[in-house]
Amino acid sequence: MIIKNGIILDGTGSPPFRADVGVRGDTIVKIGDLSGAKAGKVIDASGLYVAPGFIDIHNHSDISLLAIPTADNYILQGVTTLVIGNCGSSPAPLSEKNRELVERYRTLYPEVSIDWKSFGEYLERLDSTPKKVNVVPLVGFGAIRSSVLGFEDVKPTEKQLEEMKQAVEEAMKAGAFGLSTGLIYTPQDYADTSEIIELCRVVARYGGIYTTHMRNEGIKLLDSIIEAVTIGLESGCPVEISHLKAVGKPAWGLVRKALQLIEYYVSLGYDVSADAYPYTATSTSLSILLPPYMREGGASKLAERLAKIESLDKLRREMEEAWKFTGRIIEWDQVTIALSMTHPEVEGKSVEEIAKEWGVDPVEAIVRLLVDDGGRTAAIYHTLREEDVIDAIGSPLVAIGSDGSVQRYGKGRPHPRSYGTFPRVIARYVRELKIVTLPEAIRKMTSLPARKLRLWDRGVIRPGMKADIVVFDYYHIHDTATFENPHNYPKGIEYVVVNGTVAVEEGEPTEVMSGRLLRRSNM
Repeated sequence: MIIKNGIILDGTGSPPFRADVGVRGDTIVKIGDLSGAKAGKVIDASGLYVAPGFIDIHNHSDISLLAIPTADNYILQGVTTLVIGNCGSSPAPLSEKNRELVERYRTLYPEVSIDWKSFGEYLERLDSTPKKVNVVPLVGFGAIRSSVLGFEDVKPTEKQLEEMKQAVEEAMKAGAFGLSTGLIYTPQDYADTSEIIELCRVVARYGGIYTTHMRNEGIKLLDSIIEAVTIGLESGCPVEISHLKAVGKPAWGLVRKALQLIEYYVSLGYDVSADAYPYTATSTSLSILLPPYMREGGASKLAERLAKIESLDKLRREMEEAWKFTGRIIEWDQVTIALSMTHPEVEGKSVEEIAKEWGVDPVEAIVRLLVDDGGRTAAIYHTLREEDVIDAIGSPLVAIGSDGSVQRYGKGRPHPRSYGTFPRVIARYVRELKIVTLPEAIRKMTSLPARKLRLWDRGVIRPGMKADIVVFDYYHIHDTATFENPHNYPKGIEYVVVNGTVAVEEGEPTEVMSGRLLRRSNM
């Protein structure tokens, strides 16, 4: 295949240049003037930019990719590689102590047969499933801990800690690229720093990384960065800080200080970096608003507790105290429902609107939703500010990650980041606001995450590299997904090549499924 007449952005941040790209099999073999060469497939990229395929360093498609392997909402963004298993959430290992994870996945994707237990068995399923994108797996601390200790607020014995370390080792040997944590989620929030360090020492032995949704992204953001770096330094793991942001008005402005702190550690020679998405809203479970003790035991126990609650006033006071600790000061018009299995009619509405429609207090409204949904209601929180997003997107140490997942078109009201993250960075933060240059934005989507993951054969347009390539129209590329209408594909992505095969042609997905599971041992 030859991609001719294009303007190449090679992924390194270097200025663009005009050249043809020659591909044989799954590999780029030549860059230059190929006007006299013959090829079975020729793509005319006149007036278009040719870049490495985008690498989404923070994604949550662990199960949805098995149900929707075409991954249309990502391949149409130009994304050729998804990094899954983030925020401590991976679908393995499984045991009798964390079978609740299985029930959650079955509720969302009943067509996926979950018959694995170990992380290696899960990867075998992922490997054997035809898919449109490449997949880089992380093993989640939440799955590791709950498989040994369940979802209770307990500390591991030496024997239990050894079991967890063995589970981490099994995952790393199977091909995991590292360990992720989500330290605001049950049961991960019960772990102290030393417990995580012990597991990361195993990861470091295999050359893996530590990625973290930190313990606090609000007023204690800087403390959380220090904890994350401490884990990396003590264990020997490179550190990736997930979706860097400052949640809640009291924390606004801290992103700049957080970046200065990260820059300081980098100046000392430590491998610390971050990722971010280009939106002023977060998305996670509605249950995160509740005090931590309510979430002990998992989602089903949470729903049981809420069903028996006697005093909404007491719960309200406890919620407000918990918010003071994090700085997540909530206004009910800032919280909208992204997915409710039992009340789809409220999706896209704010808690304030729902409470008025139901004639109840907002706290009572969220209690009802969580009880009816078995503790699994998803929400969007409009609690960030644009200035902090600009600071994160503009930093050379911050890669782009969507924090989204492969979506079933039309299902729920998910965060638009699952449909628009990568085109939005180019359209808004390069073309419109001029926060970063186009070559730098492409570097943040390609070679920067590839370097962090040690994907040495991807992320750059260069002979010998794998042929993951995106061809786009810089002047017309833009996201069309909104919070009101998130199920909209972006414009301006003309061609996408995955492992040397055309996956998107003239803006439309093809039938081919050339994505691969990438294992750390195969780098």
